[in-house]
Amino acid sequence: MSPSSESSATTTTTVNHEIAVVLPANLHARPAGQLARAAAEYTSAIQLEHGGRTVNPTGVLAVMGLGATAGSTVTVRAEGPDADQAVTALAEILATAE
Repeated sequence: MSPSSESSATTTTTVNHEIAVVLPANLHARPAGQLARAAAEYTSAIQLEHGGRTVNPTGVLAVMGLGATAGSTVTVRAEGPDADQAVTALAEILATAE
């Protein structure tokens, strides 16, 4: 490999990140929609987990199908180059759900 091709190589960093959030309110249509819109903005693979079920949060019905209620814990996981930002954004939505 020539020196010029080595310097042009890019490194993609894959990050795994996870946060557990205790819901202040039921996970209904409004916060599910907010989660779906936010999740679609990231390139990382994002998952929500509750009660042994795992869903892709880009689908409103999938998020609502988790059946998470006030006081329950939802875990947000992401893997990819913007995983930290994705998990933080979705956790904020969950933590402030009304």
